[in-house]
Amino acid sequence: MELISPAVIIILGCVALLLFLQRKNLRGPPCIRGWLPWIGAGFEFGKAPLEFIEKARIKYGPVFTVFVMGTRMTFVTEEEGINVFLKSKEINFELAVQKPIYRTASIPKNTFLTLHEKLYIMMKGKIGTFNLYQLTGQLTEELHEQLENLGTHGTMELNNLVRHLLYPVTMNILFKKGLFPTDERKIREFYQHFQAYDEGFEYGCQMPECLLRNWSKSKKWLLALFEKTIPDMKTYRSAKDNSMTLIQAMLDIVETERKEEMSPNYGLLLLWASLSNAVPVAFWTLGFVLSHPTVHETILEGISSVFGTAGRDKMEVSEDDLKKLPLIKWCILEAIRLRAPGIITRKVMKPVKILNYTIPSGDLLMLSPFWLHRNPEYFPEPELFKPERWKKANLEKHAFLDWFMAFGSGKYQCPGRWFALLQIQICIILILYKYDCSLLDPLPKQADRRDCKCSVP
Repeated sequence: MELISPAVIIILGCVALLLFLQRKNLRGPPCIRGWLPWIGAGFEFGKAPLEFIEKARIKYGPVFTVFVMGTRMTFVTEEEGINVFLKSKEINFELAVQKPIYRTASIPKNTFLTLHEKLYIMMKGKIGTFNLYQLTGQLTEELHEQLENLGTHGTMELNNLVRHLLYPVTMNILFKKGLFPTDERKIREFYQHFQAYDEGFEYGCQMPECLLRNWSKSKKWLLALFEKTIPDMKTYRSAKDNSMTLIQAMLDIVETERKEEMSPNYGLLLLWASLSNAVPVAFWTLGFVLSHPTVHETILEGISSVFGTAGRDKMEVSEDDLKKLPLIKWCILEAIRLRAPGIITRKVMKPVKILNYTIPSGDLLMLSPFWLHRNPEYFPEPELFKPERWKKANLEKHAFLDWFMAFGSGKYQCPGRWFALLQIQICIILILYKYDCSLLDPLPKQADRRDCKCSVP
C-alpha cells in the first residue's frame, strides 16, 4: 500500500482551507424564502412591508434577503450597507426600475434605457431649482381657483380636501389647462381609476397584469385617456407666456427618438409620479400641523405677518414670501421623514461585500427610508414630529439633512422634488390663510390616511 507523502497532505489541506475560506467569504446574508415556489414571502411581505422589514431586521440583523415573486431583494439597514448602496459603482438604478416600469406603464426595456437619461435631464431643468419659482404665480392662481369651489365652511375628509386641490392644479400646470374634468361624474370616474391604479401600484410592479384584473382595467382606462388627449396637449400653449408644459417637453424627446407610440405610456408615468406622492405628503403635513397646536399657532402668526389678516383675499405668493415662512417647509420635510413609505432600489451588477456577506450579482439592493429615518443616531427622538430639526439643513443651497433619503440619492434623485415641495407649501399657506381649520378626528396611523376629517369653519 502506497502512502501519501506529508507534502501532498499539506498541499491538499491548504487547498481545502482556501476553499473553506472562499466559501465563507462568499456567504450570502440570511434569506427569507417563504413556502411557495416563485411567490416566496410575497404574500406576507405584501400585507405590511414596513412591519415585515423591521421584524426581519430584528431577527436576522442589518442585512437580509427576501425572496418575492421570483426576485431576490437584499435589504440594508445600517451605515456600512447604506454606504455601499450610495457609493458602489457595481450597482445600477436604471436596471433596477426597468422591469417595474414595464409592468406598470408598459414601456419596453430598450425604450426606457434609450430615453431615461434624456428625460431626466429635461425634467431636472424644467422643474428644477433654477426655473422653479417661475411657477409660483401659476400655482397660486390655480389653487385659488380650486379653493373657490369649496365654499366658506363645512367638514371634509382631509385626504379628499387635498386631492380636490392638488389633482386639478397639478394636471392643469404640468399637462394642459382644463385636462382635469369638471363634470362630477367624470371626476368620480377619474378618482376611481387613478386611486385603483395608485393603490395597486406596488403589486403591479411585481406581478403579471393578468393576475390583477381591476388594477389592469384602471391602467388601460388611464392609457386610453392619454391616447385621446395627447394631440390636444401637443398644441396647447399658455395664454400668459406661451411656454411649453412639462408633458410637451417630454413628448418632444419621445418623438425625437421616434417612440411616438409610447407617448400615452410616458403620460401615465408622469401622471402617477406627480400625483401619487404629493397628495399623501400634503395630507400628513396638514395633519401633523393641526394636531400640534404650538406649531399651528406659529405658522398662523407667520402667515399673518407676511400676508395680513384678511383671510378671504386672493393674495399672491412670491419666492420672497416663502423664504419668510421656513417653518412650513420644515413641517413638510418632517412629515415626509416620518411617513416616507417607499423603498429605494438598485440592481447589483457585480458581487459586493457588506459586513461579512457577499451580495451576488442579480440581487436587488433595497433601502427603506421609513426605517432609516427612525434611526436615533441620525435623527434624535425619531418618533417625534420636530420640524425645528430642519433648521440645521442648508435648504437655501438645496441640501437636506444627512441620511434623509425620501427623494432617493445620487445621480437619479427625484427630479420633481422641488416642484412638489413648492406646491405643497403654497397649498398649506392658502388653506390656513383662508380657513380656520381644525381636526375632528385623531390623526390616523401610517397605514390609513382616509379616516381623518377636517373642519373648515
